[in-house]
Amino acid sequence: MRIALIVAQTLVRILGSIMIILGLLFWTGNALALIPVHMLLGLTLVLTLWTMSGLAARSGEQPRLVALAIVWGFVVPILGYSQDSLLLGPAHWLIQVVHLLVGLTAIGLAETLARRALIRLSLWERPRGARVRGAYEIKRS
Repeated sequence: MRIALIVAQTLVRILGSIMIILGLLFWTGNALALIPVHMLLGLTLVLTLWTMSGLAARSGEQPRLVALAIVWGFVVPILGYSQDSLLLGPAHWLIQVVHLLVGLTAIGLAETLARRALIRLSLWERPRGARVRGAYEIKRS
């Protein structure tokens, strides 16, 4: 499970970086032909977020955080697909900012789930003979 979390976390980081760069290009009116690629990467990011939610739930993460990430995974594509029809005109930039913030929140949720799940797993997978006091390992001499 640890490897799956690390792979998913890395994938979210790569996808998120590419999507932010593409989004900035779109915002400046460039590379508009790549919008379908941006949408596909967004769906991939959401699927990865849901995968991380499942892995985090298996590691014992708080159900509320897992549920928030799952629900947020539905918000991202709904807003992404409908943003062209929301608040048309000169104020459309507000929807674009909301879209950016929703995407950044999805990335942040994925990072939080991965970090917390990896910490939980590292506490479970301690070396033989080690005792745990709080969050620190104490090796026997």
